[in-house]
Amino acid sequence: MSTSAAQNDADRRSFVRTTLDLGDVLLHPWGRATAGPDTVLDDLIAAAADPLIALWNPLATTDRGDALAWLEARDEGWDRGAVASFAARNATDGALLGSVILRWTDRADGAAVIGYWTLPAARGRGVATRMTRAVTSWAFRTAGARRIELAHAAGNEVSCRVAHRCGYLPEGTRRASHRFGDGAHHDEHLHARLATDPEPAAPAEGPTG
Repeated sequence: MSTSAAQNDADRRSFVRTTLDLGDVLLHPWGRATAGPDTVLDDLIAAAADPLIALWNPLATTDRGDALAWLEARDEGWDRGAVASFAARNATDGALLGSVILRWTDRADGAAVIGYWTLPAARGRGVATRMTRAVTSWAFRTAGARRIELAHAAGNEVSCRVAHRCGYLPEGTRRASHRFGDGAHHDEHLHARLATDPEPAAPAEGPTG
């Protein structure tokens, strides 16, 4: 592929700020305009203190200065069209439920990676599954994503269920591939979806993420 053709693909594959309406849950672009500054900063500080988030998805948002820097980085990612980061909020009262982030790993080739976390109030309700499915479909539909990967620690069984429910097929194990919040390198299970894969069936009843 020529340099100009690769640049054209990169320009076309751009994440553009949008709000995704899931009914009782709204996915808003993360950034300083997401909510009132004090509210969103306190939300991020609370998320960083949650034990499961601290283990599997550590956030460097333990004080308001760090939280503000995190929001500014999310804004910068949106500005470049390179990172799509959404806050999942209760449609009724605006309470933060979680977050889902999608970023290009090879923009010209349409390759991306997705990750997510949820707060205790959202767990067991299918919020992680619903927001991951919504952002995945949005990326295929509007940004020309070709392949999206999802990796999680081998011990994170909830994330494994989310991956399967979202149509991310298992592709293998990455040995000792990532250092998590406990300071140890864990094996990761790799899943992926292609734009040409069929939409997954609606999740069956049972424990959800």
